[in-house]
Amino acid sequence: MSNATASIITIGDELLIGQVIDTNSAWMAQELIKAGIWVKRRVAVGDDRDSIWNALTEEAEQADIILITGGLGPTADDITKPLLCDYFGGKMVMDEQVLAHVTHLFEKVFKRPGPLLERNRRQAEVPDVCTVLHNARGTAPGMWFEKEGKVYVSMPGVPHEMKGLMTDEVIPRLGKRFVGAAIESRTLLTFGIGESALAERIKAFEEALPSHIKLAYLPNYGMVRLRLTGSGPGKAALDMELDQLFLSLQQQIPDVLVTNRDEPMELVVARLLLSSGKTMATAESCTGGYIAHRITAHAGSSTWFRGSVVSYANEVKQTLLDVPQAYFETVGAVSEEVVKGMIAGVLNRIDADYAIAVSGIMGPGGATAEKPVGMVWIAVGSKSRVQTKLFQFRFDRARNIEMTAISALNLLRLFLLEEHPAS
Repeated sequence: MSNATASIITIGDELLIGQVIDTNSAWMAQELIKAGIWVKRRVAVGDDRDSIWNALTEEAEQADIILITGGLGPTADDITKPLLCDYFGGKMVMDEQVLAHVTHLFEKVFKRPGPLLERNRRQAEVPDVCTVLHNARGTAPGMWFEKEGKVYVSMPGVPHEMKGLMTDEVIPRLGKRFVGAAIESRTLLTFGIGESALAERIKAFEEALPSHIKLAYLPNYGMVRLRLTGSGPGKAALDMELDQLFLSLQQQIPDVLVTNRDEPMELVVARLLLSSGKTMATAESCTGGYIAHRITAHAGSSTWFRGSVVSYANEVKQTLLDVPQAYFETVGAVSEEVVKGMIAGVLNRIDADYAIAVSGIMGPGGATAEKPVGMVWIAVGSKSRVQTKLFQFRFDRARNIEMTAISALNLLRLFLLEEHPAS
């Protein structure tokens, strides 16, 4: 049993010039894999008729399913719909159900004054050779075409609308149209070991994998995710095989294993705190609140995260966190003494059990011979015990901030494991 394959085409000049980051294709690929459909290629093209036309032809040679996003708006640069009409040899017709939906949105939901503009009415025009897919979240409908055994689906480029169409219409229809092998994966996270060193440690394991199971390395900011992905005719048997291999993989790298789930570092910390009924806070200088941002990006973080003091200026460290002025005059803001003081100060200000404190030089300026760019002191701890560690990162400002945040969260993770071994 073979898997159906898909290509994803994203359309828009804004994608090619970097004005907009393409998050659509990444999300679509994840949903396709869950449905047992392999993604073979992802292609971005501009708002150019020949480029889009050629992409359709080329991707049909590569895959069974071609998913297209973008170019379906009401303005002149949105050329996808008329092009698809020509490509599949149809003619444009007014779809009354789509028109009723568009009218309802403008009159009842958006409550726009005045009559419906002609350009908005044209959103309800579709090629007569397509199956119309209802877009409950917007005005541009999805369109399903079939040609020579291949399926083509066109969707808006607005992520919220595309996701609704994929979930409500596209994935269910593809599931009925294509029946293939199961695709399953397992992911773990390591910290503190490079990709090459990790690969060398598990070389024998990787070489012994059966042909239908692949191991992928996904490095990022001091961490490496390892993902086992397999395909097979039966989900139950594949799950059992993957579980056994995944356990074996974990047993080979216990010292660098952070979690056997596909989750970010802050959620690993969250589970440790929740399991012991504890809370945390942050006192941030060089990261400017980024650690708190990572934490609060997750729903439910209020149950374990109490708050943050962004003490960027030395005066704020003194007035809000009670860090002695003498520290700044003797050892300076980027020092072990200061981050220890920040821990004590934030735990006095915020009712939390544990805290993170960071102070460093992110660059490109502000460095000295003694304290170069990338030098960071991190402290984690409670009112009764504090641990500190000096880091020397070597990257640009953005990556130094990211590395500081991840390293601080990992240091707290290790601290919590010492405090609560059973967690």
